[in-house]
Amino acid sequence: MSDPIQPLPILALRGVERVYKTEAGPLPVLRGVDIDVYPGEVVGLIGPSGSGKSSLLHSAGLLERPDAGLVALEGRDCSKLSERVRTRIRLGTVGFVYQFHHLLPEFSALENVAMPLTIAGKSRKDAEARAKELLESLGLGHRLTHQPAQMSGGEQQRVAIARALANHPKLLLADEPTGNLDPATSAAVFQALYQVCRQQGVAAVIATHNMELARYMDRVLALRDGHLEAQQFN
Repeated sequence: MSDPIQPLPILALRGVERVYKTEAGPLPVLRGVDIDVYPGEVVGLIGPSGSGKSSLLHSAGLLERPDAGLVALEGRDCSKLSERVRTRIRLGTVGFVYQFHHLLPEFSALENVAMPLTIAGKSRKDAEARAKELLESLGLGHRLTHQPAQMSGGEQQRVAIARALANHPKLLLADEPTGNLDPATSAAVFQALYQVCRQQGVAAVIATHNMELARYMDRVLALRDGHLEAQQFN
């Protein structure tokens, strides 16, 4: 009996290095990072402030070029592509969620989520249908017409998650997405994010300081001295 075929990783990093120039000299942040993330897998990324978590996410999401190493999305090496091509791949493949939701205050939840779709060329009808589907899947079907100021912090962050998923990304990168929320709200937002990634087969890497949430991820990697190590919980 043959072994089952392993799916292609959505994200693959090989030997990724990132060095920043400072007045005190070069500051190595990533020292040869390797990682594979597969469809529907939710991977936690932990480490102290300044350890390079954001640099890793920015390199993985094609927002920054690493100083060395390979960054592949869906098997395609993006490391040496032009910025124009990298931008096209990023817009079509990657969704980002940050600690601050950055919603447009004058627009409703539905409009905030539909906007990336209309920018990508979708009709208003199709864009709003997709936005409604996502918001309902995140428990916000009753908030479609509400503006950000009319919603709680947790609701606003779920709108930001829906917006990041609007264009059907294959990879979701989240940088402290629950960092500004209380523990109960953090757990609810994380659970909603986890479920929608699982249901839609989206690979996710979530940087967090919240060790309680990290325990519920498929696996957790700790960034220490520029290297990734599997984190084991008791």
